[in-house]
Amino acid sequence: MNSFTYARAADVIDAVQQGTRVHAKYLGGGTNLVDLMRETLEQPSALVDVSGLSSDITEREDGSLLIGAAARNTAVAEHRAVRTRYPLLARAILAGASGQIRNMATVGGNLLQRTRCTYFYDNDGSRCNKRTPGQGCDAIQGFNRIHAILGASPSCVATHPSDMCVALAALDALVHVTGLDGSRTIAVVDLHRLPGDHPEIETNLRPGELITAVELPALPFAQRSVYRKVRDRASYAFALISVAAALDLDHGIVKDVRLALGGVAHKPWRALKLEASLKGQPATTQSFLAAVEEELADATPLPHNKFKVELAKRTVVAVLAELAGDIS
Repeated sequence: MNSFTYARAADVIDAVQQGTRVHAKYLGGGTNLVDLMRETLEQPSALVDVSGLSSDITEREDGSLLIGAAARNTAVAEHRAVRTRYPLLARAILAGASGQIRNMATVGGNLLQRTRCTYFYDNDGSRCNKRTPGQGCDAIQGFNRIHAILGASPSCVATHPSDMCVALAALDALVHVTGLDGSRTIAVVDLHRLPGDHPEIETNLRPGELITAVELPALPFAQRSVYRKVRDRASYAFALISVAAALDLDHGIVKDVRLALGGVAHKPWRALKLEASLKGQPATTQSFLAAVEEELADATPLPHNKFKVELAKRTVVAVLAELAGDIS
């Protein structure tokens, strides 16, 4: 691990001023960043500790929920408003990591965790464009069972590891950020980038911008929502496929739907084609299957992960059928 300075931010402005220094990194819970530093995949010259900034979870008059970026994952999952109004988010967080990790990890850090691709972590023996731009991607011709089937490129086929982010994508969450140019909001579905020719650029944050909060808009039908994660083992493995969904029915007809997929792409994948296809359709297995097949029509699986296409279809249909049964 290389030498670095450490400073605890007094407030958001102080954090941003320090965070714009060359090779500075924001430190929340450290559950991903510190691991990356140990592996020399991250070598910051300065750590700016933002774990003491806002951790409040505030219910607002318009029905939305504002979650401070320094809120611990455990606090979010256990919050009454999250459990009752956005249960898919609580379930996603609980599925994502052990209690010890959840007690340390922050919301802002969860949004910015990096891929768990084996080739990305193999700093000595594998080529990785995300780690070293222009080097190549050994995952494409290697063992790619856990890799992307949607939105990948010849430069990178890694998947985003977060469970929480999949739920946030389904909930139309907004990310509040502050930088030297002021504050702005970014839709969580626009926070992360697809790899294209530059997989090393993972988000649309500007240099030095700090995530300060996540906003959950009022979404009444999200009270009946599901997060389902399919993985190799029950104890905190990363998702092969995950589905976050909320369904609003009117006499057996889909009035509205929100659905996002995890384990399939370089970012949480909002299933917009599926949503558009389902609205106004009867809530049946046939309509659910037709909609997910439309969503996955452009899937490009790799030699070892072709099973993901069928697994995604079956998981989506099962989740939507569960929600339709709950509501009927």
